[in-house]
Amino acid sequence: MTRLTRVLGAAFAVLVGAFLIAPVVVTVASSLTTTSYVTFPPQGITLRWYAEVFQKPEFLSSFGLSVVVAVAAAAISAVVGLAGGLAIHRYRFPGRGVLEAVLSSAFAVPTIVLGIGLLQWFAQMGLASSPFTLLLAHLVLTVPYAVRLVLSGLAGLDRSAEKAAAGLGAAPFLVFWHVTLPAVRGALIGGAFFAFITSFDDLTVALFVVTTDLQTLPVRIFNYMQYDYDPTVTAIGTLMVLFAVVAVVVIERFVGVAKLFGADQDHK
Repeated sequence: MTRLTRVLGAAFAVLVGAFLIAPVVVTVASSLTTTSYVTFPPQGITLRWYAEVFQKPEFLSSFGLSVVVAVAAAAISAVVGLAGGLAIHRYRFPGRGVLEAVLSSAFAVPTIVLGIGLLQWFAQMGLASSPFTLLLAHLVLTVPYAVRLVLSGLAGLDRSAEKAAAGLGAAPFLVFWHVTLPAVRGALIGGAFFAFITSFDDLTVALFVVTTDLQTLPVRIFNYMQYDYDPTVTAIGTLMVLFAVVAVVVIERFVGVAKLFGADQDHK
């Protein structure tokens, strides 16, 4: 019975993995077709559509905008997430419960509702569409991730090390820099990583706060597909997958993906 359970578990894992990877395989294969329309399996092999991507300046400008906004969202989310996580975890202040509820509810609110609400709020504030308003909109999505991950990192922090450092005469900033920050570094980088990916891949919220002259890459792809559905779209999709893979490899190289989720690889 145990052997049968293992076989069934392995088969289920393989099926789930195949189900998840199949769309990526179809996208990559479709980007190599020689036909002027998307087809799978591909009819011949060519890199023509990748060259087409780099010959369209609108896609390159949208990619640049997406990267800049995503990097800014990641950096700000990390700083705000660290400050917010420390405040919620260590201090009792009026509205603390409300703040936690708001941060938790951000995951449950549909992004289309957030997009409509942000559009109306920006209009009432007289804020025109710009990279700044796009960044503000994405921070609504990304900050809760950073705060939650920092809180999970702080939950496993032994404060005796902080008290020992303070007792030995270390200034509060030195205690924070040499004891607290290294302890939550993995969670902090994880929050920044999730913020970057969330901002870079966002379509729903961005649709409500961009203009015809200011479009992120997902919005540009969405609008392009309404009029043209050639393999250029799948080529861009493949490049986005490659971009995400490179980001994961870099994180694994310098931090370790397991550490982003609080796994302690030094104690197995």
